Amino acid sequence: MTVAIDLSEKLSNGLATLGLKLSPETQQKMLDYLALLAKWNKVHNLTAVRELDDMVTLHLLDSLAVLPHLTASNVLDVGSGGGLPGIPLALALPELQVTVVDSSHKKATFLRQAKAELGLDNVQVVCERVEAYQPEIKFHTIISRAFSDVSEFVRLTQHLLEQNGMWLAMKGVYPYDELAQTTDVTSTVQLLTIPGLDAQRHLVKLNRVNLSHANTI
Repeated sequence: MTVAIDLSEKLSNGLATLGLKLSPETQQKMLDYLALLAKWNKVHNLTAVRELDDMVTLHLLDSLAVLPHLTASNVLDVGSGGGLPGIPLALALPELQVTVVDSSHKKATFLRQAKAELGLDNVQVVCERVEAYQPEIKFHTIISRAFSDVSEFVRLTQHLLEQNGMWLAMKGVYPYDELAQTTDVTSTVQLLTIPGLDAQRHLVKLNRVNLSHANTI
């Protein structure tokens, strides 16, 4: 019981520091998600983070820090793995349609289990390589947390982005080299401060360059 209270307080305090307001029911679902992740992790190795206390910081608060930068009605989480950041974002924003895609069958199985147990009607799980994924509707925002470098992320997902959509790449240190190798996009980088985390976090926002104007002279 003490551990549960500590986790609840850590999440609540972290959300307050981030300036985010989530209902007690939503916060409890966040912790239920972590408990499920930890349970499956013992067998399926979904995340290198083993302790629930660390998961609150490294998984929940790290994922939720991007909430103020989300303006989409639908989001694609590429290489979602154990559901990060897609599941926390879907829990925080029930009106947001979230598609989580991962090519690993064991990870997709976990994601479907999490969707069912948490009652996430706004989540769709896709088990496929993202470059082969061909949905009927494109996405306003495509996000990744630990998928690849920025140029590869853009290259493999550009067929999935709406014309005026945006990529969000969650990174640690400022990705100077990755951005230098990424072409045909404009980018801005936002420093994120994660409560309880003594490490750098940056959010890279990328948009397509409007080539149609560039070619009309």
